[in-house]
Amino acid sequence: MWLLFAFVAVPLIEIALFIQVGGLIGLWPTLAIVLLTAMAGSYLVRSQGARELGRLRQSFSELSDPTEPLANGAMILFAGALLLTPGFFTDACGLALLVPGVRHAVYRWLRARVTVASFQMGDTQRPTDGGTTIDGEFQELNGDLPNQPRSPSGWTRDQ
Repeated sequence: MWLLFAFVAVPLIEIALFIQVGGLIGLWPTLAIVLLTAMAGSYLVRSQGARELGRLRQSFSELSDPTEPLANGAMILFAGALLLTPGFFTDACGLALLVPGVRHAVYRWLRARVTVASFQMGDTQRPTDGGTTIDGEFQELNGDLPNQPRSPSGWTRDQ
């Protein structure tokens, strides 16, 4: 139900803000502001997204919990979508999500409301002898392979 409310309320808010801002500063400055926020937002999303991707790689290499870098990356992606959507309200929400403190507060809020049933990372069984042991079965074949056609298959060259 709240999603339906958001799909109705957000466009109404955007239209009202476009009318108010356009009435104050005019059409062309209003359009310029919308375009500038989209360009600045895409730059910020790219730079902060690259930084969060580095944090995610670091958490994988250190075998630490990747939840926060993943959540930050998702919020940055959502902020980019909001910034590319024309409008002042969506731009304000997108820019707010690009502030690390706001993202951290949203992450804490979400983390308090989400319950993880189980989490496992990495291989839990490691060899104790430090060597490389591969378990498997084999069968020695002498001569021709069983079920192998005697004539060329068309996929090989005749020698």
